[in-house]
Amino acid sequence: MFNPLSTVRRRLLSAALLLSFAPAFALAAPMQAKPAAAVVADASKLDINTATPDQLKALPGIGDAYTKRIIDGRPYAAKTQLTSKGILPQKTYDGIKDMIIAKHAKK
Repeated sequence: MFNPLSTVRRRLLSAALLLSFAPAFALAAPMQAKPAAAVVADASKLDINTATPDQLKALPGIGDAYTKRIIDGRPYAAKTQLTSKGILPQKTYDGIKDMIIAKHAKK
């Protein structure tokens, strides 16, 4: 005999199982490149070539002396020049490297 209640139960169970596994399938899908997100991430970083003294001092481990050295050493082609030019010690640079960027001047 046909039991409509068991049909409803099976459909609900199927839907619940499908929804519980959907996040796992979404993670297994290949990740799409997000160039817009990279631009936003770069925009949130402090440009060491144009930052004001107050902006530089807000970085962890950067005080008056390092701020002056950073400003005096401008322009920078890459943020790694802070260590290669002897502006900052490696430990201080490691603490701020994810917060800064060295943008090239527009020609």
